[in-house]
Amino acid sequence: MTSREITPFLPLQNEQPAKPLAEKLHVVLFGAIQWPWLLKSLYGGSKKGKAALLDSLGLRQDALPNLGSWKADVGFLKLIADHVRDTKPQSVMELGAGASSLIIARALQINGSGELLSVDQHGAFVQATQEWLREHGLDGEIRHAPLRPAPAGWPGVWYDHGPLPDTIDLLVIDGPPWTIHPYVRGSAETLFDRISVGGVVLLDDAARPGERVVARRWRKSWPGFEFKLVHAGTKGTLIGKRLR
Repeated sequence: MTSREITPFLPLQNEQPAKPLAEKLHVVLFGAIQWPWLLKSLYGGSKKGKAALLDSLGLRQDALPNLGSWKADVGFLKLIADHVRDTKPQSVMELGAGASSLIIARALQINGSGELLSVDQHGAFVQATQEWLREHGLDGEIRHAPLRPAPAGWPGVWYDHGPLPDTIDLLVIDGPPWTIHPYVRGSAETLFDRISVGGVVLLDDAARPGERVVARRWRKSWPGFEFKLVHAGTKGTLIGKRLR
């Protein structure tokens, strides 16, 4: 299935309108700047770390796909699993489906409570991920969310995600891909009002230059959140916690 194929260097082709020239140039510029991070991201984590993560969740050793590049790496997946099991969120939303969907759904199952809503712009990938979860006896809503013009003054596009939970305890951001625009994940802030007090935002790939720009803007716009960059995986994770 799609989630288990060998991971290519670039993300899946995006279902979106043609980009304006200025945005195309921005992507080219940041591609030139970000190549060290992109090469580093090809490493999805050690086999030992992957095996330990699967053992801790009671999953088969072949449960995870090939990791690295545009897919979540072992470090990020472990961070997610640990957070879900430690904080027991009742509402988890994920932007970008795949390996992390499996990990979240299994961690919620171990907790005995909590619901997952994951959105992704690729219809076939959504269907494959739904089948993948069912194969492992896991629940979660994996929703196809086509891309539309980005809101809140951000460039690029954003998910046409439809109805959302009133409250989100954990927001995992691993999409859309930077090849749309280096700041494309900035629009995730449109969901921050739904984050519960004490709730957490996890932004993958946060060590990249584009995501660092996004993080600076978020820090200025959302003083009620505390943000910190950690290096749990190969690409860095921005952790934002709502304090008030």
